[in-house]
Amino acid sequence: MKHLLITWLIAYTTTLSMAQGARARDLGIPFDGTPGYFNAITDVPGIEVGYTTLISGEGELKVGKGPVRTGVTVILPKGKTAGFYPAAWFSLNGDGEMTGLPYLEDYGMGYGPVGITNTNSVGTVRDAIGAWCFRQFSTGDFFDFSFGLPIVGETWDGGLNDINGYHVKPEHVWEALDKAAAGPVAEGNVGGGTGMWLYGFKGGSGTASRRFAIDSTTSYTLGVFVQANFGIRKELTIAGVPMGKEITELQPIQNTGRKKDGSIIVVIATDAPLLPGQLKQVAKRATHGIARTGSISHNGSGDIFLALSTASPEYAADSPFETWRVLPKWQLDAVYKATVEATEEAIINAMIAARDLDGINGNKFFAIPHDRIRELLRKYNRGG
Repeated sequence: MKHLLITWLIAYTTTLSMAQGARARDLGIPFDGTPGYFNAITDVPGIEVGYTTLISGEGELKVGKGPVRTGVTVILPKGKTAGFYPAAWFSLNGDGEMTGLPYLEDYGMGYGPVGITNTNSVGTVRDAIGAWCFRQFSTGDFFDFSFGLPIVGETWDGGLNDINGYHVKPEHVWEALDKAAAGPVAEGNVGGGTGMWLYGFKGGSGTASRRFAIDSTTSYTLGVFVQANFGIRKELTIAGVPMGKEITELQPIQNTGRKKDGSIIVVIATDAPLLPGQLKQVAKRATHGIARTGSISHNGSGDIFLALSTASPEYAADSPFETWRVLPKWQLDAVYKATVEATEEAIINAMIAARDLDGINGNKFFAIPHDRIRELLRKYNRGG
């Protein structure tokens, strides 16, 4: 029995390593706070994440044919169920898109999976999520809202991807949804983050989590997922170290396409019981996590954040009332702190996990060199 347990642990650890690759903490980057077991949004019970990654072709851009460097990410707050969840959103800078927000603003509740993709595929992903929900949940009293008003955000991958070729199809979204799972989460050049860049290096998908206590007997988990595609090289800061000013090599090759600062989508999830108005305050705190990495949120950056709680209100069919059990406002500092810390680490994780990737017309973004990060952490006495 002991031998079987050891074998299972080895296999499990190998699977986790393969799924995640190198992460920021592996390089000795110091972060505040205590992460969950996976240090991922899936540390929040019930959360599932799924990807479809699309990479094909090379060379000259031929619209509709490629090269293709894109994909779709889905986050299922209630797993593959029809559960609603309290939610709120915040726009730090609005040069971007996230669907379903008017409903979220008025009702304070989300439903179904959240999608993240490239700018031109938002409509496809939104409709495909709705169709999947209809297929899954169109029974009984839930028929009328089974399609829902899907929440889908985007960042622009047109520097590497044939973005006007609309390569993300409904079947790719359904594949990501069907394969979504709890546990370790892949990062870097995967899903919607496939063709993204970050502070002049390759960027993409990243995640992190924090465990926090409200009192001596009550603890919760908060997880963050980012699709990171923003920032100027000289701004990049890691653990207080001016990495972007120090690492001047490996500048991106941009033969064609607009050169702008990009965007970030942040999804924050927690099992702490919070009202929608409180979640609005939580969503705002992602701003501080982004700022810790150096960005000022430039004019051309779409920085849009979603915060949700998996602790839904209770109601009975024979009662006109919902019952909410929530933390008081004066207890939220621990939630805010967890949000800031996990957002910062998720962004750096996206960068550390990313790999070199070329795309249309020979454009190329390089991965940040891990050895230079270690060297500079030592230089500035920040670990490494």
